[in-house]
Amino acid sequence: MTKLSADDPTTRAFLRHALATLAYRAGKTVRGTPEEFGRFRATPESPSCVEILAHMGDLMDWVLRTVQGAPAFTQATPQAWEAEIRRFYASLGALDAYLASGELIRWDPGSVFQGGIADALTHTGQLAMLRRLAGFKMKGESYNRADIRIGRVGLEQTPADPKFEFD
Repeated sequence: MTKLSADDPTTRAFLRHALATLAYRAGKTVRGTPEEFGRFRATPESPSCVEILAHMGDLMDWVLRTVQGAPAFTQATPQAWEAEIRRFYASLGALDAYLASGELIRWDPGSVFQGGIADALTHTGQLAMLRRLAGFKMKGESYNRADIRIGRVGLEQTPADPKFEFD
């Protein structure tokens, strides 16, 4: 089995591109949603959208500690919806800044991707589905054509090109 090399600049660039992709997709999913959406649950027993987003922030904090060589998962108490959006993007930004710094990646990069980053992408899909169920429809798009750039990991992103959006 071939492993990604933590010393290879291409590996670092791939991880940072994955974070930029997560930022873009999550931004499209949460941008412009009201506090009411944060409280939405598909069923009374399922997690609310704010609980899912809080978990995504926890994942980014965990990935950062992991690449720094001190893996430890912590679970934050969910905040208000807008505060949780800010916390997620702050966590994502801190992780990207660490990767951009050139500091040593102290964990297998493949495991970093397949764990916390891929998990957060899955939860982004859940939030997109829940957004439609909650009545806050958003347009889909051809994401392979989206303006996703390494280092752009904030909530604000280049708007989608309407030619590549669909209902």
